[in-house]
Amino acid sequence: MSEFTEKTTDSATVSVRQDHELPLPVAVGGWRYHHIGIPTLTPRPGEQYVPELKFHVSGFESSRYGIQWMRFDADAPYPEIVKTVPHIGFEVDDLAAALEGKEILTPPNSLGEGIAVAMILENGAPVELIAFSPGMKIGYSPQP
Repeated sequence: MSEFTEKTTDSATVSVRQDHELPLPVAVGGWRYHHIGIPTLTPRPGEQYVPELKFHVSGFESSRYGIQWMRFDADAPYPEIVKTVPHIGFEVDDLAAALEGKEILTPPNSLGEGIAVAMILENGAPVELIAFSPGMKIGYSPQP
């Protein structure tokens, strides 16, 4: 387990992570890497349109590293930072607990049966939190 040190600045005490340490949510909270979502304006091979979410998605199923490309409709109802800045996605066991005390960009919603997601803002970047019902396979497969 990681041992974070504390550093006091003029305005606050913060945890300081050493180079060899895992991020606190991973080391202590049990969050697991799921994907990196990269916004794009360019159509990508094999992208699928998800009309209820107003974006195209591609790459996740074929990427060994969980790289997912996202192309948003102009009127997609997401904060601008979600549509323009790459995000990292983590699988969590308890979405409500993972959201406690966080700055929420998009409140919990469902991508389909057994999948709940929310976006938070961490250090100026969007982070997606995903919870799957027990037995649910990890992955996103939009309905045709």
